Amino acid sequence: MAALISVAEALARVLAQAEPLPAEDAPLADADGRVLARDLKARRTQPPADISAMDGYAVRAADVASTPVRLKVIGEVAAGRPFAATIGPGEAARIFTGGVVPQGADAVTVQEDTVRDGAWVEVRTPARRGRHIRVQGLDFRAGEPLLTAGSSLTPRDLALAAAMNYAKLPVRRKPKLALFATGDELVPPGTEPGPGQIVYSNGFALAALARAEGATVDNLGVIGDRLEDTVAKVRDARALGADILVTTGGASVGDYDFVKTAFAAEGMELSFWKIAMRPGRPLLHGRLSAMEVLGLPGNPVSSYVCAVLFLVPLIHRLGGRSDVSAPVESAILGCALPGNDARADYLRASLRHTAEGLVATPFDVQDSSTLVPLAKADCLVLREPYAKPAAAGSVCSIVKLER
Repeated sequence: MAALISVAEALARVLAQAEPLPAEDAPLADADGRVLARDLKARRTQPPADISAMDGYAVRAADVASTPVRLKVIGEVAAGRPFAATIGPGEAARIFTGGVVPQGADAVTVQEDTVRDGAWVEVRTPARRGRHIRVQGLDFRAGEPLLTAGSSLTPRDLALAAAMNYAKLPVRRKPKLALFATGDELVPPGTEPGPGQIVYSNGFALAALARAEGATVDNLGVIGDRLEDTVAKVRDARALGADILVTTGGASVGDYDFVKTAFAAEGMELSFWKIAMRPGRPLLHGRLSAMEVLGLPGNPVSSYVCAVLFLVPLIHRLGGRSDVSAPVESAILGCALPGNDARADYLRASLRHTAEGLVATPFDVQDSSTLVPLAKADCLVLREPYAKPAAAGSVCSIVKLER
């Protein structure tokens, strides 16, 4: 029997032919979370001129170096309504926040430090040059590169892009994912399972995870363990133009596991089947023309862990993100662990903050069918193949799970 490939090798094969999808223009209102397709430079300077940061009076710093002093008010400056005249010696202009500082003025004295007397204002506190002025280009200048291709746009990025004068942004098309499950034993939530039946749960987690990571999802439902039905669903996914097809169940070696056979019948180019990890050994990957195929295990924990490790990076790569895989971080092991065998372990664990640092404690029950530990888990603790026993308090590697 062929040796099982490592997690690293499996991920490399999943990503080997995946290329970022084409770019499209998205309105700012629809760009949150989308992946920027190219670097963006500012189309304007912000602020475009010297702007008052306070309500008060635009003055010459030389006139208010010593106070109190009376200045003649020769005009008013509001935001969006610049004042054309030049401020000369002994003069001032009433100015409001956001107003363009008039020529000749080089400071703003705040309203609270003045007393108005008709056409005159008495300034009672000195103001140095540049006081309360937001200088031209304080934030950014035209032509400056400010947003980087491959980044997933945040609400703060959208505010910046708008200020840069972009109404639409070049973003990668969202990967289209089709999903179906196989299993005569599966029934939908809200129904009463019959003898030997279980409630279907995998698809809900997988679809939510895929959407959260930037994909659109067509859930093709659950089918029975029949080859012709499996082939029909594969064809449905191709007809939808799916970039990724995800199946759960039916990829093992049982008499009713038809997924691998159905893929072969449709001409899939098999990349690998079975990897050296726990949970998730019967993971399948291949390509049907341009469609990436992931056959996930049927056990719910195996399915979800494989999705975190392989499906999410694939979505990220197709979506054009620069951060493809979940970052591996360090933590302190909260309990002792025995030595490992030939398969890498991904243990569901809780996280807690202590004075010594972040402590990760794997749950006692790690069976791939148990959903309660998965729901409670904050992270996965990584154990390499043939890892030696690890003592509580030693350093371990973790991948955080979303919250």
